[in-house]
Amino acid sequence: MPRVGILGSLVWDQIYGRDPLAEPVEEWGGVAYALASLDASVAPGWEIVPLIKVGQDLAGKAREFLGGLRHVTPGGRCVEVPAPNNRVVLLYYSAAPRTERMSGGVPGWTWSELGPMVRDLDALYLNFISGFELALGTAQALRQGFGGPIYADLHSLLLGMQHDGIRVARPLQDAASWLGCFDVIQLNEDEMRLLSPDPLSLAAEAIGAGTSLLIVTLAAKGAAYVAAPGFDGWAGRGTGGLADRAEADKLRSADPAVHRSAALRTALLPASTVDVLDPTGCGDVFGAAAAARLFAGDQVETAIRHANGMAARNAAFRGAGGLSRHLRGELVLP
Repeated sequence: MPRVGILGSLVWDQIYGRDPLAEPVEEWGGVAYALASLDASVAPGWEIVPLIKVGQDLAGKAREFLGGLRHVTPGGRCVEVPAPNNRVVLLYYSAAPRTERMSGGVPGWTWSELGPMVRDLDALYLNFISGFELALGTAQALRQGFGGPIYADLHSLLLGMQHDGIRVARPLQDAASWLGCFDVIQLNEDEMRLLSPDPLSLAAEAIGAGTSLLIVTLAAKGAAYVAAPGFDGWAGRGTGGLADRAEADKLRSADPAVHRSAALRTALLPASTVDVLDPTGCGDVFGAAAAARLFAGDQVETAIRHANGMAARNAAFRGAGGLSRHLRGELVLP
């Protein structure tokens, strides 16, 4: 049975202003949205293996949430840690960008912890929810030590944290080294601008560092991508693995003159039309859906169209509870 790992942080959200007439809402957020989307999008027969550290104060709630997902391996690899779980206060004010304040003490993964966890996985989806899930050295060790494809949503790697926990945008230190750690990289438009004012130059840098695909989510406009020469997913190559990685490395290390002359492939795929109820988690839903379909062998544009559709479904639903069933088109009663 093929196995896809999902690495990120389960966050307990307290949301103010999402509905101006309602009381603040408390619910699971963070990688909970991606888990629901992966659960709704994986190919038949695939098993989801969560690689998540959870604070002891919310470990029971976390197990309950994971137990409600259809494709999660029993027990998963959800590690309880002796620290308060990460919590986030989200403040929505009209059309302005939301304000986010984080607290908690869940530590990141070291390679000595993570290495044995990924040994039997076929693919890995990584979502930087806190931004502290992996240090650069661990990400580089993962790249070298894991043979399957890695899809990464960089997200909170580009968020710093003030002394009061308020998250603020920041440039990514050692960006070129980070870009070389993953096969597929996802950013939103603001995150892309933090890395480079020139999207094509950023894409060329990422692909030169070893990435096969860069995806930029553009909210209501859809998603744009830039693919390395010759890359259109992993169709016909099983679920990834050492042979696939070797093939990609061979392509990137070919004659530089040939590589420069090969055209990058790029396109903008429009979003699905939807009446937005709640945009929370749309990027997480998009990324997990795209990763699931790419790992299943879909071509790039097919995977992105599926992910656009799933993100639109998410925008018409509130919260991560029951989200996987909603994304599958099942009726979810309040």
